[in-house]
Amino acid sequence: MASVVRQPYTLTSAIAATRNLSKNACPHTAIRAFSKSPFKFSTIAQSSSRRLFSSKPSSHLALLEKTQDAFKRAYSRSYMQTGSPVYAPQARNIRQRLLYGAGIFGGTVVAINLVFNRETREDGGMPAFERSFLNETFLHTGLGIGIIGIAARTLHQSGWSYRLMATNPWLVMGLGLAASVGSMFGTFATDPDNYVQKYALWGVFNLTQAAILTPLMFMQPAVLARAGLYTMAMMGSIAFVGATAKQDKYLYLGAPLLAGVAVVAVSGLAPLVLPATAVRSLMWTENLWLYGGLAVFGGFTLYDVQKVLHHARLAEGGLMKRDAVNESIRLELDFLNIFIRMVQILGMRSNNRK
Repeated sequence: MASVVRQPYTLTSAIAATRNLSKNACPHTAIRAFSKSPFKFSTIAQSSSRRLFSSKPSSHLALLEKTQDAFKRAYSRSYMQTGSPVYAPQARNIRQRLLYGAGIFGGTVVAINLVFNRETREDGGMPAFERSFLNETFLHTGLGIGIIGIAARTLHQSGWSYRLMATNPWLVMGLGLAASVGSMFGTFATDPDNYVQKYALWGVFNLTQAAILTPLMFMQPAVLARAGLYTMAMMGSIAFVGATAKQDKYLYLGAPLLAGVAVVAVSGLAPLVLPATAVRSLMWTENLWLYGGLAVFGGFTLYDVQKVLHHARLAEGGLMKRDAVNESIRLELDFLNIFIRMVQILGMRSNNRK
């Protein structure tokens, strides 16, 4: 009954097919309508006995088989759905996405420049010594990020990530923090004329960062690539503002940013202290660590770029030595902290879509 309700025209089509088959098989036999008088049992018995002893019983068997086939075909249900054709992404869509991304990036740079850079430099532009020192700092920053990425990938392929996650998290955090801070301050304290020790400590600092960030390689490569692009776009736009802004305009942000990074660090340690039942508190601390950290380290990028230019002027006046390695370490830390938060935000969004 349920199949008849779902397929209302199936029964009529089956009866019509049976009528046609019966007409083709036995022209002298017709199906009686329900409005006529009912069949008599004697008539049915006589006709059945005649057909049973007739010389052509095979025609009636064939008629029965065809009738059964007609009903089977009428009520047969196919669960195989034809799949929609899958088309490869066209080059036009890729070009549109690239154009949209470039437009968004350009609009972001212009908006940030208009909001934060209303007062431009009064000396007619960036001098050559500031430009060369800034370019050298950016070069070391890019080399450091490249070393961290390659080292993290190599360590992940060697199985370091699994061993790191299997150990005690307090031990990993303590040793990693000690090695990172120790190598960083060792690099800061080394004279820039001592190239071997300077770059050796700088390399140790980059390797410790790679060892700590290796578990990020468990994320999807698409998420890591998008996070890297977003981080470069964010830091590039903020660095442009800091490089073209008025001299020493944002150096006052040092103390507020230091207080902000302390709050962000404490919120990052909250899951280790708060109980698992404090769901609302954990949610607030996580949002503070993610989005508050983006704001704080974006401000640090602006502050560090202006500090690079300030140190370039001091080095030009003979008050300090040029040291692009020390300046690049600060920008590397800004990049890594923004990148980690971008990866977490994109990973959460991808999980919510599933």
